[in-house]
Amino acid sequence: MSSGFNLHIREVLERPVFKRARLIAGANGLDREVGWVHILEITNVAPFVTKNDLILTTGLWLHHYEQERLSYMQQLIRQQAAGLCVELGTSIENIPEEIIELADQCDFPLLVFEQPVRFVEITQDIHGLLINQQHQLLKDLEAFSRRLQQITLQSTDVHAVLHVLYEYTGYQIVYHSSVEANKFCPKPVTSEEADELTFFYRKQVEGNEAAAQEPSRFPMPGDRLLLSQPVICLGETLAYVGMILPGEQPLDRIVLLLDYTAKSLATLLLRMLFLEEKHLRDQNQLIQDILSHQLEDEEAARSRMGVRPAKQGEVLFIGGIVELEYPDSALRPDRDRIEAEEQDLLVRLRALLKKHGLRNLLMQKGHRIYILCARERSASGDNAAALKQAVRRIVDSLRLTGVGLTQPFSLHAGFGSIRPRMTDMHKSFKEAEQVMEVSRSVELMRSSLFYERIGVYQLLKAIPDKAFLQSFVEEQLGALMAYDKEHHLHLVQTLDVYLQYMGSKNDTAKALFIHRQTLYNRLDKLNEILGEDFLEPERRICLEMALLACPLLS
Repeated sequence: MSSGFNLHIREVLERPVFKRARLIAGANGLDREVGWVHILEITNVAPFVTKNDLILTTGLWLHHYEQERLSYMQQLIRQQAAGLCVELGTSIENIPEEIIELADQCDFPLLVFEQPVRFVEITQDIHGLLINQQHQLLKDLEAFSRRLQQITLQSTDVHAVLHVLYEYTGYQIVYHSSVEANKFCPKPVTSEEADELTFFYRKQVEGNEAAAQEPSRFPMPGDRLLLSQPVICLGETLAYVGMILPGEQPLDRIVLLLDYTAKSLATLLLRMLFLEEKHLRDQNQLIQDILSHQLEDEEAARSRMGVRPAKQGEVLFIGGIVELEYPDSALRPDRDRIEAEEQDLLVRLRALLKKHGLRNLLMQKGHRIYILCARERSASGDNAAALKQAVRRIVDSLRLTGVGLTQPFSLHAGFGSIRPRMTDMHKSFKEAEQVMEVSRSVELMRSSLFYERIGVYQLLKAIPDKAFLQSFVEEQLGALMAYDKEHHLHLVQTLDVYLQYMGSKNDTAKALFIHRQTLYNRLDKLNEILGEDFLEPERRICLEMALLACPLLS
């Protein structure tokens, strides 16, 4: 296929209707693109001229004063017209020198017909050529699209898609992926060139929100240009397909071909993700075995997950739970749509885990997704902190998924402690359950994601007998609760805030939005019910523990 369909002044001069035309200025602008042809005789041309218009005129405007003549030309140049064709012998006999100088100075092609010509023949010829080119462009794009469709239906070969794009353009193609190895087409790229291209691409697109959502252009060394198109799948940018152009601005056709390729690659990746999802369903049993504490052999467990044996290097594991919560009104009328959205979320979660380099097992059970993540230790850096950071980014990205959906949901998540043994992951999942319970029940803990962040609630959740905890709370706060229920005086809340502010009456009153005298009355009632020793260390600790336990019991 040819390199493009754009028509330039150089090609226009070769048309039969321009056989008697002569270029008198702007010879350096012969590569200007021609998009349409207009006949204009008025002096105020700016509103009627668009980029790449070729203007035909008899030169009536040249009878005006010099400044007005220059203004006419300057308007055409500002509007980025393709060029100007003047017919001599009808209105004028020659072109003023200052007009020729301005055209040369701005590389603006100025053509003259030294004999009268029929402008209608010129417009018909050029317009017919442009329309035919557009028609051919659409036919070639359709053929290109059909070839891509055949490939995506027959295989999951990313390189085959890239090769079709290379065949249609002849330019170097780069596939920069966040979930698999980068690819180049044509393939013969040295390791040094591959590393250079990969480093350049990563530097340009990583952290660049605009490049992750829309086409981008990046100047390269050697007067080259990288044209990049994101490959977006389920709202997540998983890869980029790029084309290296030899220092020229990309043609519209090339931009379209790149866009078609990115969409085909997105379809391919989506199908690969769903195929992977299907193949990995048997891993549900492995998570079930972990949850029921049936794994005893560390090497066998790692083998089932496909991670490195313990003797070959240390691996960090973390278990977590992600749970979706829909409004009650959403669960009744549209269960099919909710199930589809949950499946999409599961596929997206797997893609995010792969994007962040985490080996994983996933199991969906109702509205819950159980996650086991694994990452090999590296020689440098805080590996545990890096693992937590990756997990938090994934959860933050998932929480954005519910925005704008037909049935928006709330996403709750909790993760246990990081451990070096896979056979200990049942503990991590139990801790993740506790994190979720605490974050649901306690307002101050809503943002807690990891087990170590719930602090003293680790002790409270470790009490197996809820009746014992209930009895303890009743013993410490029962009298206050009974009084509040009868008199609506909010003594429990007042005690909680008063203890949080270390006995500061001023801060407590401000936090409760009450007058200080009102607070004094409540404190007197607290002294009366609890006794004047309620701020003594041992008594205070008991009261604080009971206040912390209240939300968990409710």
